Formats: sequence, C-alpha cells, structure tokens
Amino acid sequence: MHVEYTKIVSMIKITFPDGTVREYNKGITGLEIAQSISPRLASEVLSIGINGQTRDLTRPIDEDAEIKLYKWEDAEGKRTFWHSSSHLMAEALDAIFPGVKFGIGPSIENGFYYDVDLGEHIITEADLKKIEDKMLEFAREKQQYLRRDVSKPEAWKTYTEKGDEYKVELINDLQDGTITFYTNGNFTDLCRGPHLPSTEPIKAIKLTAIAGAYWRGNEKNKMLTRIYGITFPKKKLLDEYLAMLEEAKKRDHRKVGKELELFAFSQKVGQGLPLWLPKGAALRERLEVFLRNLQKKGGYLQVITPHIGQKELYVTSGHYAKYGADSFQPIKTPQEGEEFLLKPMNCPHHCEIYKTKPRSYKDLPLRLAEFGTVYRYEQSGELHGLTRVRGFTQDDAHIFCRSDQLKEEFCKVIDIVLYIFKILKFGDYTAQVSLRDPNNKEKYIGSDENWEKAESAIIEAAAEKGLKTVVEKGEAAFYGPKLDFMVKDAIGRKWQLGTIQVDYNLPERFELEYVGADDKRHRPVMIHRAPFGSMERFVAVLIEHTGGKFPLWLIPEQAVVLPVSEKYNEYARKLGELLDEKEIRCTVDDKNETIGKRIRENELKRIPYLLIVGEKEEQAGTLAVRRQGEGDKGVFTLDEFVDLIKNEVKHELTSIQ
Repeated sequence: MHVEYTKIVSMIKITFPDGTVREYNKGITGLEIAQSISPRLASEVLSIGINGQTRDLTRPIDEDAEIKLYKWEDAEGKRTFWHSSSHLMAEALDAIFPGVKFGIGPSIENGFYYDVDLGEHIITEADLKKIEDKMLEFAREKQQYLRRDVSKPEAWKTYTEKGDEYKVELINDLQDGTITFYTNGNFTDLCRGPHLPSTEPIKAIKLTAIAGAYWRGNEKNKMLTRIYGITFPKKKLLDEYLAMLEEAKKRDHRKVGKELELFAFSQKVGQGLPLWLPKGAALRERLEVFLRNLQKKGGYLQVITPHIGQKELYVTSGHYAKYGADSFQPIKTPQEGEEFLLKPMNCPHHCEIYKTKPRSYKDLPLRLAEFGTVYRYEQSGELHGLTRVRGFTQDDAHIFCRSDQLKEEFCKVIDIVLYIFKILKFGDYTAQVSLRDPNNKEKYIGSDENWEKAESAIIEAAAEKGLKTVVEKGEAAFYGPKLDFMVKDAIGRKWQLGTIQVDYNLPERFELEYVGADDKRHRPVMIHRAPFGSMERFVAVLIEHTGGKFPLWLIPEQAVVLPVSEKYNEYARKLGELLDEKEIRCTVDDKNETIGKRIRENELKRIPYLLIVGEKEEQAGTLAVRRQGEGDKGVFTLDEFVDLIKNEVKHELTSIQ
C-alpha cells in the first residue's frame, strides 16, 4: 500500500512598521524577509528589530512578531555596524599582537572601542594604520559573523584555558543558558550580539584614538589600552566625518573658551571645578537673566538652598543609595555622628521648602526655581572641559502639582524648552522618551502604578505638542521617567540638552501633602525640569554650536572701538564711554600696533562689530562700522549705531524662525 506524507509547514505572522501583516514560514530570517521585499533592501539592511529587541538578520524567527529592518540611516543599524567593527578590530589585533587579551568592545555614539590587555606589546599611534589595513584585509574576505550558544561551563573552560581572565570574570556574572559566542574569521569572542551577516558592508575604516581605561571602570583594577575607531559603508562618508572632526577641533569649547577668556581650570582648585572668568561669568549671567525672565512669566518662584545637607536628607530621597559611590565623601563635623554631604541634587532641598507650611489644592501648582550648584565625584578619566565636571549649576525647578494638572504643566515646560531652542537656533532636535527597564525594575524606586501613570503622562504630553520622539527603555532616572531633548549642533553632532521628569516617588518619600477640595490629604506630583541641563554643559555646547560667535544679545563684547592711530585715542575712549552709558558692551583697543593687526586680532576674538575711528570720524562725530564676516557696513552716527545694535538684539530675542 502506498502512503503519502504531507509536510505541515507552520506559519507565523510578521507585522511591519506601517501595520502591514504578512505570513511567512516559521524559522524565516530577517535577511530572507528583506529579500522577499526587494534585493536592494536585502543589500542595505544591517539588523532587525523583533518585538523591540535588535537581533542578527540571520537568526530564525519562530513566532509572530512585530519587526523593523534597520539600515545605515537608523541608529540601531549603526550600532550593529559598529559593534561588528569592534570584533573586526579585535581580530586584527589578535593577528598582529599574539597573546592579546580582550575586555569589552561596545559600539558608542560615533563608532566603537575595544579595551585590551596587550601584555608586553606597546601600541602607538603609528600602529593604527597597520591595524586599519589588516581590518580592511579581513573585511574584503566577506567573513561571516557566526553565532553559537554555549553553556557556562564550556565558556568558562574556553577562556580559562586561553588565560583570558577578563572574559572569565564576565562569564562568572552571566547566567547559564544566556551565553553566546560569535566567530568571524579566526577570531571568536564572548558576545550577546547582534552583528552583521558578514564583514562585507565595512568599506572604510579609521582608528581615531588610543587611551587608558581601568578594567570595568574601577581605579583599583588594571589599566587597559582602549582603542577607538569608526567605520562606514562608503569612503565618502568617512571623508565627510573626518572633515567634521577637523571643524570640531576648531570649535572645541576648551580651545575657544581659552581664546575668548571665558573659563579656566586650576590644578590647585581641583580637577573638574571650573573657574568662570569675567567674560564667561557675564555670558552665563545673561543666560540666567534670560531664563529668570521666562520663568517669572511662567509663575515660577525663585529660591536659594545650601550647597550641603545632612546625610539623612539624601538617604530619605534615595540619592545617597544611588549616587553615594559617585559623590564626595561625607563631611564629618566636631559633633559625633553628624555628617553632611555636598548636595548631588537640588530636589530634596525643594521638597523641604514645600513642607515649610501646609498646602491646599488652591496653592498648586507650586513652581520653585533655583540656579543650584551640585557636586558629583566623576572619575578623573571621564572629566572633559565643561561637559563633564565635578561641580555644576543646574537651571533647576520643581513643580508640585495635582494629578489633574500634570499634563498641562508638563506641556508648559516643553514650551519653555522649545522657545530656548528657537532663540538659540537649535533647530534640529529629537525628544527622547526615557522609560525604565521593565526587565530590571530593582534599579528604580516606586510602585508599578506610579511608574505607569508617569510614563503615560509624558507620552501623551509629547504627542500633544507634536514632538518627534524616540523611546528608550532603561534610560529613566531612578525615581521617574523623563523627556530628554537630543539636539544636533551646527556640524551635526548630537547633544543631550534639557530634561523634564515626572516623579510620583519623592513626594511619597518626603511625605508631601496638600488638602484637596474634598478636605482629604493627597500627595502632589512632582515635575523636575532643567531646560539648559547645567550651565556648564549648556555653555560648552553653545560654544561648539556657534564656534564662539554668540548671538549679539549674549556675547560678552558686542563692539570694539579701534582708533587708526594714537592721535584719535581720546575720541575712541569718549565713544567707548558713551556706548557704555547706552548699555552697549564695548571695549577700546588703542594698543600701539597697526590698525590692520588690531582688526585681525579682534576678528579672531569673534567680536561682532569693529568701530574704526580716525580724522574724518572725529571731525564728524561718527564711526566707521565693520561687521564680523560681512565687512564694511558704512559710517554711522553714535545714535544710529546704538539703534542698529538694539534692533538686532530685539530681533534675535523675538524672532521665531
């Protein structure tokens, strides 16, 4: 008797970002899905998102899934590309420096790095080209990235026999059943992925820097060598990136800040503790006045709190548990058992201000604002100019409101942030909705109910304001979710500026209350907000965004008077005094040097207006005006020039383009 057997193929439903649903055979890969759409897409796709998790294109999909195919243009695509490139670099290092041991090799915002123990080998900048060439050689071999599940005993045995104590330590922290190896060419690494299907897309390579890095960021551990690099699918993209780096060097806020005499650092004062020089202090003060005026219109009340607080304050808030290791150590007083901390955050102090008297529902919202200086003990290797310091001033405010006021108040804060961006011409930004990690809730304080309410409020407010958003799980503050504004500067680099956070937890920890319309006691909701983020970081980003050519309303020196010779010094000084009386920020440069040299020097100082005076100007009571980057603007009377400056400032502060 003849019997036919029919193979039953199980089908799964794949949902695409536009909501389209297609059925495929169970076990299909992301690459095969891309090929079913078009060969071109299959050649461009780098990784796949499956139910929000990024995975290899070559891994089978065994259940119904929502997917997104990531290309170079997508952040996840770049992360996969650069993480795969770190393994390619590791393979090259393994070939060139036998016996090298490997720590970790993640992708970063621009490129990747790998921390390595080179043993007796010493790597220099001169070696980078040799490593790049070896990477290109391996890339052209179109090596596949092959994933393999391994047991914890097998993984431990592999690296123990290899003598790589760094991988053994990492394996000790992993759960059996979650460990994978990836192999490309002759190199195998402990890694969770994801990776490219092969090295073929990697066409252009640049290793950018060598640095030291303590193993796992602990100063007690061995110093490893960290090698940074970046790769691209086209050489043109690398050329554009290198040109951007050259421009970034010119705009480096540390370099420009020194040239413009804005800030300085002193080893005797301490690392990461900036000194604001007169011009920088004046610039910073104008930023503060600008925001104070905005806040005053928005109903904020200015407060001032101490730079220190009793340790118990930060134990109550949870900051001691979360930031204790990154804070300066407690300050002990002559009284036994009494300890103070330099404040790591302003919010606990503001909670105590809220508690100074009973509150009614009619008192809310209560908006408390402070330019408050806080302190964090950042690792010395992580300090960087004004962008990463140990003492910084936040443009902090805390709004205490009822639940029914939350969304409206959140939207009003968004309006302030967007107004600042428009005035300072940060036109390209994305709002990042930073949520807690649902798989690691122990990192956070508070109930699931409060977290869900807070996260919903942020998502709804962002949608109501029409913001372009991305959602990042695991990026929330420990006490609540937040909306972070990611801004691109004039040369395309991304910065995090401004944050708004919803917090149901600190009001509970501090037992904050108000009496409602029902005569019952209720907890307020707390909004934390800092549109600038910190004054230090904001000024640094502003310097690099503008190249030091600040808006006229903000710049420390709006004009400089230049007498063509010493015969006209007295007239120049008189003009300087008159301009000062009319609140035009002006200096006089009457150094005994040629007028040409003084013009060049003051243009390098980025002073917008150069006022040239000589015999004709003195006789007519006028001044010849040059505009930075535009050349001669003609001859003006004093009043005409004052009107020119004031009209330009008014336009800058009211024009929303």
